Amino acid sequence: MEYGFSTRAIRAGQTPDPVTGAVVPPLYLTSTFVQDGVGRMRGDYEYSRAGNPTRTAAATQLAALEQGTCAFITGSGMSAADLALRTALRPGGRVILGQDAYGGTTRLLTQVLESWGIETVITDPCGSQRLEEVLARPVTGGQLVWVETPSNPLLHVCDIAAVAQQAHAHGARVVVDNTFASPYLQNPLALGADVVVHSTTKYLGGHSDLVGGAIVVNDDDLAERLTFLQNAAGYVSSPFDAWLLIRGMKTLSVRMDRHCANAGAVAAFLDQHPRVSRVHYPGLESDPGHDVATRQMRAYGGMVSFHVAGGREESIRVASATKVFLLAESLGGVESLVEHPAAMTHASVEGTASAVDDDLLRLSVGIEDIDDLIADLDRALG
Repeated sequence: MEYGFSTRAIRAGQTPDPVTGAVVPPLYLTSTFVQDGVGRMRGDYEYSRAGNPTRTAAATQLAALEQGTCAFITGSGMSAADLALRTALRPGGRVILGQDAYGGTTRLLTQVLESWGIETVITDPCGSQRLEEVLARPVTGGQLVWVETPSNPLLHVCDIAAVAQQAHAHGARVVVDNTFASPYLQNPLALGADVVVHSTTKYLGGHSDLVGGAIVVNDDDLAERLTFLQNAAGYVSSPFDAWLLIRGMKTLSVRMDRHCANAGAVAAFLDQHPRVSRVHYPGLESDPGHDVATRQMRAYGGMVSFHVAGGREESIRVASATKVFLLAESLGGVESLVEHPAAMTHASVEGTASAVDDDLLRLSVGIEDIDDLIADLDRALG
């Protein structure tokens, strides 16, 4: 029987404890597992780096939500990105990355993996002629297109199916960072992507109390290689963070409904405010990505970014003046956050082609009462 999203979120990988009948599966805080004899394991587990029942439950749950066959739970979003890249590419490989991408991803590629022999080409990855030109260039270590949609922090929307078709025609893989949308709003594997990555710290966890990452695939060869490298190099989360992730994913659908409703109202308010020069939110009909987002997403997400009239100093003043919106990095938790990307999450790309405007603020719109959120922004802008 094909279950709906919320049922899968609550039941996939969540078998009641066979000994006690506990509805919530146990948290297996153990580093190792006793064996009945040399080389005779009692079950599927011998050492928690290689496998842990709590991590397996989280992986099964996430794979069901992303419509994948296999998921891998890692210790952070950046470790998930690194594991995905090292699995898909060899020295001499190439990554095509959008200019508007998370600063940490750009830093990983240009300051870490470049010395490993990975070329990074920063350009529009969303089906442009420039993408075609880069894809057609010779490469020896494989190539992939790294897509964020909606992107961080400008919420650009990429047509995943079109990019996948274009990339696959050149033998390239497509990796989609689905952190902003979450599997509730968008399923890149079903649209032709090869790999999905998440910072599970964000919407999947949803409560700002864990740090984690994940990779989801539906390709057996990639899954086998990911399994080997995850164990060999130790890209794993703790059992406790996996347990928190399990709990968070169970309420993903109801939280995302509220995030989306609140973000839409906030975006509409900001779009009419005289102190705001531009709003980025795919739910606005005037947004360049609105039509594609309407086609490939179930709703438009909980992230909003906007430019403050008056430049850098005024934008920093506004970010420091909010009370309900907390001044902090990260996103996707139940509480609303505001940040200044140029000085915070994207400071590592200052002075490069990936630098963001210094009058930009990014909001992670939480699930508080919408009247309080709008009043808070109105006071800060005023």
